[in-house]
Amino acid sequence: MLIESVPNLSEGRRVEVVDACARDIAATPDVRLLNYSADASHNRSVFTLLGHAAALHEALGRVVERAIHRIDLREARGVHPRIGAVDVVPFVPIGETTMDECVALARTFAQDIAERFQLPVYLYERAALRPERRRLEDIRRGEFEGLAAKMTNAVWRPDYGPSVPHPTAGATVVGARPFLVAYNINLATDRIDLARAIATTIRERDGGLPAVKALGLAIDGGRRAQVSMNLTDITRTTMRDVFERVTMEAARLGIKIAESELIGLIPKAALGGATADDLRLHDFSPDRMIEHFI
Repeated sequence: MLIESVPNLSEGRRVEVVDACARDIAATPDVRLLNYSADASHNRSVFTLLGHAAALHEALGRVVERAIHRIDLREARGVHPRIGAVDVVPFVPIGETTMDECVALARTFAQDIAERFQLPVYLYERAALRPERRRLEDIRRGEFEGLAAKMTNAVWRPDYGPSVPHPTAGATVVGARPFLVAYNINLATDRIDLARAIATTIRERDGGLPAVKALGLAIDGGRRAQVSMNLTDITRTTMRDVFERVTMEAARLGIKIAESELIGLIPKAALGGATADDLRLHDFSPDRMIEHFI
């Protein structure tokens, strides 16, 4: 029962904290740390792990413990939305593993960390217990700063743990989902309004590309604008599809693409037949594809 997990932490500036979490993962028997990266503008780090359910449960428990002790959301902000020090922990089925098995792991893990750390935990995507909690962006709306008020509404009390935020670590979202591609396109401009306009045009909820979620963000201290995306179904929309559409929308607004970047790993099919050069993809190599490891 091989499973991928891609935990996102709300820390991308203190390298020593990110590296310590990576060591915790790598030291866990029967877990492979395939990739990790940190981004200072987003103030976020992303890890890609592969293993069996029990081993992943142990490794991620170590990460949660360290993050709670080392990350204080009252002091840590970035351009990426977040509600928790350990913001989101998804489980993804690999090979013959079923989605139901990942749902079971997500719910067991969520209950465990809620009890161990007095941490509010929400379930999302396929593990959600309530339909209004399937979408991560709905759970995260209002962010850490609005979480205490949000939890006073019975609709938004957590699935596990206390009904008030952890004072420094907020809340964590745990779920089960198919492969998701985290893909950013950096624009050759500092105009955040143009990045937001493109994001609105291309995302599914506003009538854009299917299975695309998008935000316009300012990065590099406001010196560049970025269209930050999640592609939730690469059989419907690939990285090539997104790059071509963003390029077209940027040209319409009189701006150009600087480069694009991938967060974590992808299935080869996510490229849509494009090369790294076609996508102006920064720092890409074959070991960024999940097929390299399985």
